[in-house]
Amino acid sequence: MLSVGITAALRNRGFTVAPFKKGPDYIDAGWLALAAGRPCYNLDTFLIDIPIVRDSYQRHTHDAQVAVVEGNRGLYDCIHTHGMTSTAELAKLIDLPVILCLDATKSTRTLAAVVGGCT
Repeated sequence: MLSVGITAALRNRGFTVAPFKKGPDYIDAGWLALAAGRPCYNLDTFLIDIPIVRDSYQRHTHDAQVAVVEGNRGLYDCIHTHGMTSTAELAKLIDLPVILCLDATKSTRTLAAVVGGCT
């Protein structure tokens, strides 16, 4: 729920935030909408055609100062073996920066190798 915290923090600082969710989870979308004070829209390229995803992102960010998109699963994980509906592909599709969150419990150099492979 890092995305909800980021959304709330940005809104509390006076930013107009356009929230988005990738995936069928309506619960997270509800929390994002509450944090942003405006509707959250789905950008799931598995459920929605790519041109519609692009259009939705453009349409719902035109009056916002910042957009927050919550991905789903792992960065490269999706139902397709070639990754075409992954969060990484969505980030490429609409030119988004990515915040990668990892569990660093009892890990040091191994985590660096994992992150190094995620570029």
